[in-house]
Amino acid sequence: MSEFSLLDLERIVADRAQARPDESWTAKLVAAGQSKAAKKLGEEAVEMVIAAIKDDRDNLVYESADLLYHLMVVLKIADIPLKAVLDELQRRTAQTGLSEKASRQDP
Repeated sequence: MSEFSLLDLERIVADRAQARPDESWTAKLVAAGQSKAAKKLGEEAVEMVIAAIKDDRDNLVYESADLLYHLMVVLKIADIPLKAVLDELQRRTAQTGLSEKASRQDP
């Protein structure tokens, strides 16, 4: 059995977004638009933070999964492929955060 990846999740979200809204939560979120999807993403982020603060490992895993799922829906609605986000992460991690910040010019 292969490892589940965010690329798998991206594909599942894309497939389910094509369903009728009464058949799929993903399709329902996509049909509701970016404002609704972004609001759900924010709610999940807050729930994840609360789980982290409470040091509730099980709930932190659960809420992290919700957060990643809703992020993928927001990216889908915005027509931003996961690869664009991964490319940005790769660019940022090519150097340390401290080096990257030091290289920025002050406005």
